[in-house]
Amino acid sequence: MIRISRREFVRLVRQAYLQIPPAISQTLRNVDVVVEEWPSAEELEGLPDDGMLFGLYTGVPLAEREGGPEASGLPDMIVIYRQPILRSSSSRSEAEEEIRKTLWHEVGHYLGMTEEDLHRLGYG
Repeated sequence: MIRISRREFVRLVRQAYLQIPPAISQTLRNVDVVVEEWPSAEELEGLPDDGMLFGLYTGVPLAEREGGPEASGLPDMIVIYRQPILRSSSSRSEAEEEIRKTLWHEVGHYLGMTEEDLHRLGYG
């Protein structure tokens, strides 16, 4: 496990967000990206006992939405979980890569991609 302050972790999430290609980031107008320390017990439901949850997308995927990104009114949410990422990383660069991979994975869910699609693209 490595140590990165919450403030620095949030900065790394922002940095990963800025690396999203403009054609994709323009669709993220009504999506909140937040950092939480740990997932809740409810969020872990259905995962294997040794499963770690690094991120979670909640909302209606863009591909299933009628009327565009803001059609639902409420913002969709992407949560990046700080402690699971830090506990699974052995270096700062490994944590940075996991943050980027996790954020892009959840953006993929927002776009309507399945786990299989994301796995095939290297974000699974």
